[in-house]
Amino acid sequence: MEKSYKEYLQHITTFIFDVDGVLTDGTVAITTSGEMLRKMNIKDGYALKTAVDNGFNVCVISGGSNEGVRIRLRGLGITDIYLGAHNKIEQLEEYLDIYNIKAENVLYMGDDIPDVPVMKLVGLPCCPQDAVPEIKELSKYISHKNGGKGAVRDVIEQVLKVQNKWDGNFDAKCD
Repeated sequence: MEKSYKEYLQHITTFIFDVDGVLTDGTVAITTSGEMLRKMNIKDGYALKTAVDNGFNVCVISGGSNEGVRIRLRGLGITDIYLGAHNKIEQLEEYLDIYNIKAENVLYMGDDIPDVPVMKLVGLPCCPQDAVPEIKELSKYISHKNGGKGAVRDVIEQVLKVQNKWDGNFDAKCD
């Protein structure tokens, strides 16, 4: 019998997320100058900051290269941000090697085909509710939330609660 995803939560030390379709809803607004604008969920931001503040490794690996995304993530305390990553396995392996992290302790959330190789390697592959079927098939947990609509908050909160690190610290600042 396969383990329930909840059995993995206690052993997670590291969160890795894709951006488009996970931290955003996967849509972009394009300005007349060609700039692509994305929206991120404040509740996801609070959870990311809370994970960082509780000593979790938090990393973002994205094929996109929007510098506004980097600025937002750095503002939440995330320092390991790989943008323009077209071979996500390379970035994953580099990150795990730098910090001596075991893949089995990693929760990765992706939503589309470029995330497949990474999801096959980590301990807890997850996805938002609106991920493509191939990603849902690989996921040990499918959030009830869509990308950009709280899916990141959902998985972080579950891990922190299981590990007694979701303490209701209402003084945190993340905007």
